[in-house]
Amino acid sequence: MKKYWATGVASLLMFAGLAIAQDAQPSSAQDSGNTAKVEKVHGNQNSGGVEGRITKAEQIIDQLTDAKDSAIPEKILKDAKCVAIIPSMVKGGFVFGAEHGRGVASCRMNGRWSTPAFFTATGGTWGAQIGVQGIDLVMVFRNQEGADKLLSGNFKVGGDVSAAAGPIGRDASASTDVKAATAIVTYSRAKGAFIGATLDGVAIRPDKDSTIAFYGREIDFKDLLTGKVATTANARPFTRALGKDFRDIRAEEATDAAAH
Repeated sequence: MKKYWATGVASLLMFAGLAIAQDAQPSSAQDSGNTAKVEKVHGNQNSGGVEGRITKAEQIIDQLTDAKDSAIPEKILKDAKCVAIIPSMVKGGFVFGAEHGRGVASCRMNGRWSTPAFFTATGGTWGAQIGVQGIDLVMVFRNQEGADKLLSGNFKVGGDVSAAAGPIGRDASASTDVKAATAIVTYSRAKGAFIGATLDGVAIRPDKDSTIAFYGREIDFKDLLTGKVATTANARPFTRALGKDFRDIRAEEATDAAAH
């Protein structure tokens, strides 16, 4: 009797498992009418979360460049080689702890911005906004030295390359507050307006999990930033926004053409 009972329970469990599997993976007939995207996962990252990070980064850079009294000077926008945005970095204690910080970067190549490249930010110190738990961070790479460091995918801000708090104000003359040799200027927002941020020792590394989750395969960090990889459809809103926000010549020409 026990033998038959055990066999019956096993059979029920097997059929229940099959039913659950069918619910989790729709049949081909169901698939034909389902236009929902397939979620890609790698490590602890998934494609939906990475796309959300790109959207958040786009919003942050829009807000920073469109602000009236606390915007990046026009000269810095027009001269920028690359930009890296980290939404909601986590801070602990009396210094900035960049653990778990994940960001998205792009570089400008011949008037076009590259498809997104993903990176992690760890360590470092931040003394300007004590007690704040989430900080939006923007790093603008002003010259080729800074761009080359980003392309290397392995450097420390303020350690391997010069960095300074970014000047605020639309007037181009405000950029003289930062030495011409400074490779990276940084901005942060914790509550309200953006301010120039002092950042030192934060290590930047490629984010392999986010890259695979978003693109479906491993791609070299530098290849993404140098235009060797075509921009995917779900990344185009981000690159178009960069062209607009950073006063890209082609974006300006397109705007002028549309106006006429």
